[in-house]
Amino acid sequence: MDLFNREILGWSFENNMKTPMVIEALKRALIKRGYPKGVIFHSDRGVQYACTEFRKFLKELKFKQSMSRKGNCYDNAPTESFFRTFKVEEVYRKKYLNFEIAKRNIFDYIEVFYNRIRKHSKLEYLSPIQYVTKLSA
Repeated sequence: MDLFNREILGWSFENNMKTPMVIEALKRALIKRGYPKGVIFHSDRGVQYACTEFRKFLKELKFKQSMSRKGNCYDNAPTESFFRTFKVEEVYRKKYLNFEIAKRNIFDYIEVFYNRIRKHSKLEYLSPIQYVTKLSA
């Protein structure tokens, strides 16, 4: 998530929460935004973020890693808020017949609805894409 406009930049969907999935999500974000300098990558303390492989990847990108303090969800509040919204508005409302259908629905929620249509009070009641477009005009 880009904290500037709350846009979900990179995401990946797998049947596990291992490091390659997290790296894939970050690579997708880099494709969208390029390779900016001075990035702070904030996450919780999950093993997939703390492992050597992921830390090495961030170091190669020259990204600074920031992790939530143990037991403190407030350090990563915007992302935690997104996950709650995502679960309530998408995941808990549906029963996916298979992995591919779930993946397609999640793509539609994030890339079509959340980033382009869903309004955010923090963004003057605009979607993330609308907010950036307004500021660019």
